[in-house]
Amino acid sequence: MIEAGKPNPVEYIQHHLTNLQVGHGFWTFNLDTIVFGWLLGGFLVFLSWRVGRSLSLDNPRGAQNVLEAILEFVDIQIKSAFPKPDPLIGPLALTVFLWVFLMNAMDLIPVDLLPKAAEYAGIHHLKVVPTTDPYTTLGMSLSVFALILYYNIRIKGAWGYFKGFLFHPFGKWLMPVNFMMTAVEELAKPLSMGLRLFGNMFAGELVFLLIALLPWWILWVPGTLWAIFHILIITLQAFIFMILTIMYLALAYQSLDDAH
Repeated sequence: MIEAGKPNPVEYIQHHLTNLQVGHGFWTFNLDTIVFGWLLGGFLVFLSWRVGRSLSLDNPRGAQNVLEAILEFVDIQIKSAFPKPDPLIGPLALTVFLWVFLMNAMDLIPVDLLPKAAEYAGIHHLKVVPTTDPYTTLGMSLSVFALILYYNIRIKGAWGYFKGFLFHPFGKWLMPVNFMMTAVEELAKPLSMGLRLFGNMFAGELVFLLIALLPWWILWVPGTLWAIFHILIITLQAFIFMILTIMYLALAYQSLDDAH
């Protein structure tokens, strides 16, 4: 039974899934997504700078060991997909993995902690997990898609790239069909990347909200178990987004070898 004066479960969930917004209509911005996304990005830059200043070849320790292990892991994934080094792919893949992981990890903070603190400051809505906002995930995937277009146009030229839409996969006699199928195939890349990450993180956040509605004397058991399992999910989703970034760019990059 819901106590008087307290929001019912539907109101509670709706409140926690509502962004802090500014602006109106098309120019509405999810301010909490922007702030937390940039804060985590700034933290990543600061951490990298601090580790870079204290690098030790003879006695690596702490954050340097962790970052070196991640760097080696990312490097293995890149070498398995790319025939030769590219100056952009390594830094991009590492940044994507770490930034997405940090944004996902905000889901491990108790769901009421930061929103309650924000209420004391007069902020009535606050979502702290940037990757539960489709604008974030689709924005990142569209950035990758822009790089895919860049590599294709750089190698084939604008007309050469467009011709691929007309003659693949059925040849010149079915150009309208070719164009539609190839366009759908290309557009599916950013959509699949963005929606996969958003869907998994949104579902994880919703589970935490449902657990938070349980009585206080029992919620810590499923909450703890889900948090432990969710660590695997947030890491896996960051890994998948990074791998898709590498693979989609590798497919475009293959054109460079084919052209030669």
